[in-house]
Amino acid sequence: MICGLDEAGRGPLAGPVCAAAVVLPPDFPREILGDSKKLSKEKREAARGIIMKDALAWGIGWADHEEIDKINILRASLLAMERAFEALAAMLAGPGGAGLPLSALEAIVDGLYIPEIAIPCIALVKADGKIPEVMAASILAKTERDREMERYAKLYPQYGYEKHKGYPTKAHREAVLRYGPSPIQRLSFRVKGDIQPELFGEG
Repeated sequence: MICGLDEAGRGPLAGPVCAAAVVLPPDFPREILGDSKKLSKEKREAARGIIMKDALAWGIGWADHEEIDKINILRASLLAMERAFEALAAMLAGPGGAGLPLSALEAIVDGLYIPEIAIPCIALVKADGKIPEVMAASILAKTERDREMERYAKLYPQYGYEKHKGYPTKAHREAVLRYGPSPIQRLSFRVKGDIQPELFGEG
């Protein structure tokens, strides 16, 4: 059986990166899935609820902005995937788990790189638009991260995180120019364009 792995939040200038791992049953309604970036917010949220309810197992993992600055975004993304897989493995082994041994699983990761996890794993470019389990992982990762950025928006309302989720929009860049880096800014990211690079270090 396939364990799909994907992340959300590699491109933003602020906030954490989130990853998800998902194993689906054979009878899962795959028609609700799709590329998370192309689905509407309403369809993503609806799919999120069904995935969490009907998947054989799922897990969420995070790497925060400080870890991203310390080890770089690629390594932080893989670390978040490793944590997501650990959460999935704990769900499988816990009360009410599907009784599925890890030895029955093989992981597929969207992209070019693979995390260090306890099962065979392959990387597949654009898997988030081809493999249902990876589509499901992508949907969970994106919806969980969006919700987290909306929570940060309440803490730091001047940055507009509820709108751009930390991505480098014009409004985000202008907010950083006006108020300086927020407490969740990735200081190792150099902002291109009209933002002073020294605000974000030399990374």
